[in-house]
Amino acid sequence: MRLWRSLLFVPANQQRMHDKVASLPADGFIFDLEDTVPAAEKANARAMTTESIARLPADRSWIRVNALDSGFLHEDLEHFVGVPKMRGFVVPKQDSVGDIAAVDRMLTSLEVRRGLAPGSTPVIAMIESAAGVMSAREIFSSCTRIESGMYAGGEDGDMNVSLGAVWSSEGPEMMFVRQMTFVAARAANIKFPLEAVFSNIRDTEGFRRDTLLSRRLGYRGRAVIHPTQIEIANEVYTPTAAEVDYATRVIAAYQEALTRGVGSTTVDGKLVDIAMVKTAQNLLDLVAAIKRNY
Repeated sequence: MRLWRSLLFVPANQQRMHDKVASLPADGFIFDLEDTVPAAEKANARAMTTESIARLPADRSWIRVNALDSGFLHEDLEHFVGVPKMRGFVVPKQDSVGDIAAVDRMLTSLEVRRGLAPGSTPVIAMIESAAGVMSAREIFSSCTRIESGMYAGGEDGDMNVSLGAVWSSEGPEMMFVRQMTFVAARAANIKFPLEAVFSNIRDTEGFRRDTLLSRRLGYRGRAVIHPTQIEIANEVYTPTAAEVDYATRVIAAYQEALTRGVGSTTVDGKLVDIAMVKTAQNLLDLVAAIKRNY
């Protein structure tokens, strides 16, 4: 399962953004056909996106399609299934297992028609409502094509509409649904769930604090909405040299302890046993994945 530290939303009908993406250091891009594109611009947005995908490295481009009830989803999938170099689809407003099952059936039908293996087109499922949060584990577990899940809790967005809560980054208002979505994804064996966008593009320090909090909660990547957010996300979600050094020493110390016939030791005054070794190895594996992919 691939790690995405930064996935930049690109309004799919804005040529200036299409012209810019190839020069940006995001791990990947989400070409947005949904809320940022007016109905009259949907077809044009699909055509522009197809051209951009062809110019970008393979497997870096996602398409956020329109929601099931929009009337545009079937046209989006029909247009993009099998497009060379595309990674997959970001599917919004997934409220139930029935929603993702309907998308899965549509994708499978198109894959079979086009000679592709059923289930071969990855999906990121977006959770944007109270109903979606409460069904998140079942949604994430229900379909093998789901590569990741995304908590969609941007300020004053659909999650706020559903909850009626006031948005804050560190306060209790959104924390339950933020953590619940993450835990549901991990329980469904999604290794790298994705964090929500941070809507205030002028508040770079706020974005950094929110991303640091996100990492403490367990997230290892997020969607971003502006180029200024990309490098901050990449930096925060990349382990530091000090963290790598500590993890390396934890593993070495534990191996040395085993040679003495004991199953625990200390490093920098902290207990080290097999659980701490697994944590250290996960961090080193994360670093290796970043180097391998980017």
